[in-house]
Amino acid sequence: MSNLTAFQIMERLVSFPTVSDASNLELVDWIEGYLANLGIKAHRMPKEGDPSKHAIFCSVGPEVEGGIVLSGHMDVVPVEGQNWTADPWQVVEKDGKYFGRGTCDMKGFDALALHALQLAVKSDLKRPLQVALSFDEEIGCNGAPPLIEAMTGVVPKAEMAIIGEPSMMRCVTSHKGSIGWEVHVHGFEVHSSLADQGVSAIMEGARMIEWANAVNAENSSAERSAVAELFDPSWTSLHVGMISGGTAHNIMAKDCVFGLDIRLVPDEDGAVWKDKVFEKAREIEAGMQAIRPEASVEMTPFFDVPGLKPEDNGAAERLVRSITGDNGTHVVSYGTEAGHFQNGGYSAVVCGPGDIAQAHQPDEFILVEQFEAGEAFLAKVVEGLCR
Repeated sequence: MSNLTAFQIMERLVSFPTVSDASNLELVDWIEGYLANLGIKAHRMPKEGDPSKHAIFCSVGPEVEGGIVLSGHMDVVPVEGQNWTADPWQVVEKDGKYFGRGTCDMKGFDALALHALQLAVKSDLKRPLQVALSFDEEIGCNGAPPLIEAMTGVVPKAEMAIIGEPSMMRCVTSHKGSIGWEVHVHGFEVHSSLADQGVSAIMEGARMIEWANAVNAENSSAERSAVAELFDPSWTSLHVGMISGGTAHNIMAKDCVFGLDIRLVPDEDGAVWKDKVFEKAREIEAGMQAIRPEASVEMTPFFDVPGLKPEDNGAAERLVRSITGDNGTHVVSYGTEAGHFQNGGYSAVVCGPGDIAQAHQPDEFILVEQFEAGEAFLAKVVEGLCR
């Protein structure tokens, strides 16, 4: 098993249907066995409160700081409701593409990272190569913070992290952050003719949604920072994508539930935005409780993904550019685990094979040439650790 090609490793990884709401233990068991055959000690980290999911990480090379982490995630999005023309859990090569769920996002990179360990164990590394594979990335990058914490003191602290999300092998140095809540407005149900005696959860929820609209209008016309100007849109935006509530047209709604999320430019403080959202929620709640004390606004966080900030002469950026020859400025609006690694004290960039446009799609694929480019890139990463 230790002599598998990168493609064969990807075939095995894709064969495990590790959708975010399912266990990933069979996949982690396989990876642990693969690492054992290479003579590499695996470290597993169970998810707190859910032993059906584990993260896994390892380190190859001398027990010194200053190495490189290859960061990936093992979970994938569901295939239900999508019109696949082949088995999504089997890699199919056709027309210069590898089809299968996760080939692009991001078991393709995971396979390349695990394959790079075959080179690493045979090389005279001066600094370690590490691989860290998380769970629950697809539902808010929730697995990265505990994984980074679990690595601390167990493997030597690396200098930089390469997050292999699909970027067409471009060096992505910044992405927006995101914060999201489920907002549950609890009103007081009365007949709609008695409007002064009840509290409509829908109408009060609408106050918060209209506030979000007003904030978007204000942000879109405000002066931008140099970092913000890199993005489209070049400002922090608020969004409500789903809403439900109410019982009947002639009853003041007892409940209104909606999701509120913020996509913020990475040089803005997420804590400040959280304070603004909660301040507005408490303001609305106070008006509701002046009519019915039992009314309330309940805020339940469901993701908090920090942005990736551009680094001044960052080590990870220098390394990736030196290998790829890419000197362009690249930012993305999707979130990754890079911000978590950066906050954990690593120099971080996003660089991986494949096009994000294929992620989450039916008949997801990665171009064969991209997969091969990723393999060549990681070979050079290993070579650099020998110097």
